[in-house]
Amino acid sequence: MLQRKIYQLCCDGREVCIFLRDQQRWIEKAKILDIEGDLVTIRYETDEEDEVCSWEEIVRLESIGAITQKLASVPRGDIDPLVSQDCPEAEQIHNKYPESNQQE
Repeated sequence: MLQRKIYQLCCDGREVCIFLRDQQRWIEKAKILDIEGDLVTIRYETDEEDEVCSWEEIVRLESIGAITQKLASVPRGDIDPLVSQDCPEAEQIHNKYPESNQQE
């Protein structure tokens, strides 16, 4: 089951966070590059002092304890989020049943 999900994430090319249970650490913003047998190739970057390092690791499938992926994000700060009226007409979802019970 996990191998099928990892394969799907590999095909999608999405960023994931992977927990390696044998090392008890999380790898954040990783990309799954390849799956061959029970070996999974991942690529990720780390910030170390004044430089960004790019890493590529091959881990065993049995070492992977969990995989998470970000579904959505909302910006912080003094930014007004977009509301439905700000969306282009083609992307707006219209109410199929107009509200007839509206009270004024």
